Amino acid sequence: MAMASVRIRQAEEGDCGNILKLIRELAEYEKLSDQVKISEEALRADGFGENPFYCCLVAELLPAPGEPQGPCVVVGYGLYYFIYSTWKGRNVYLEDIYVKPEYRGQGIGSKIIKKVAEVALERGCSQLRLTVLDWNKGAMDLYKALGARDLTEAEGWHSFRFEEEAMRELAGK
Repeated sequence: MAMASVRIRQAEEGDCGNILKLIRELAEYEKLSDQVKISEEALRADGFGENPFYCCLVAELLPAPGEPQGPCVVVGYGLYYFIYSTWKGRNVYLEDIYVKPEYRGQGIGSKIIKKVAEVALERGCSQLRLTVLDWNKGAMDLYKALGARDLTEAEGWHSFRFEEEAMRELAGK
C-alpha cells in the first residue's frame, strides 16, 4: 500500500462515532472486547462537555492530490488526559493509542505520540505515561524506540485498578 498522507488533529464531537469504532477494534485486538461498556453519547459528554475528562487526537487520511475531496477517513486515535505526580508535577496519561492494522508501519502511531508529547510540553507536563499489555512486543518496541522507559523492567512498578464494585465496597455504598 502506498504511503498515505495523514493529518493528526484534535478530535471534534462529530468524531465520537469513529473513535468508538476504533476503541472496539483496539479492545478486540487486546482480546478484551467484553470490557468495552462506553457509548458514543458518553464519549461526547465526557470529552466535549463543559469540563472534559479526556482529550483525543485522530489520525485521518487525506485524499491524494487530484482525488475527490470527500470526507477524510479516520484510521487511528490517541486518547489522553492530564494527571498529577507528587514527585514530578504535571503529567499526561495516554490511555489508548490505536492505528488500524492495514495502516500500521507508516509512522502514524509515532506521529500521534509525538503530538501528545507536544501538547503535554505546552501544558507544562514533565512526563508522558502509558501502559501496554505484556504480550504486545511491537508496541513496547515502538515506545522504547521513541525513548520511553519500561517501568516494570527499570523500577518494578505494577499497575493496579479498583473496579466499581470494589470502590462501592470501599466507600460503603
